[in-house]
Amino acid sequence: MTDLKETVASSLAARYTKLGCGVRELAVTLSDEQFWAKPFAFGNSFGHLVLHLTGNLNYYIGAQIAVTGYVRDRPLEFSDATRPSKAEVLKKFDQAIEMVVGAINSQSAEDWSKEYIAVGADARDRFDMVLQCATHLHHHIGQMMYLGFELKRKG
Repeated sequence: MTDLKETVASSLAARYTKLGCGVRELAVTLSDEQFWAKPFAFGNSFGHLVLHLTGNLNYYIGAQIAVTGYVRDRPLEFSDATRPSKAEVLKKFDQAIEMVVGAINSQSAEDWSKEYIAVGADARDRFDMVLQCATHLHHHIGQMMYLGFELKRKG
């Protein structure tokens, strides 16, 4: 019989892996130019959303739970004009997903309920924060889908 800690860890790790694959699947059809294009006067490019998600995961889970030492520059996630290659941005995103899965798998049953305190967070405990980051990632995947449809429509 599987215990609750194992159920929680395996389900969360599988969810993050699936969401990470979802981002990659949406990005694969985009050229580097499309990856950074903003098809609307408002909002973000696909690339900036990936930078944002990478920063979000590296800060809220990496720095705060996995104690990676990551220092976040959230405004730059939306304004970085250097436009690194799509491959480079996705590689860093993949590394963030791997770090999250590792952090999830390293939590003891007691760790999940440890108090969570971080600037900008409203989570009660580690489980709550990991769950919030998953829903945040899923939310932005919806935006990425819409951006991909619009970029393909505009050709």
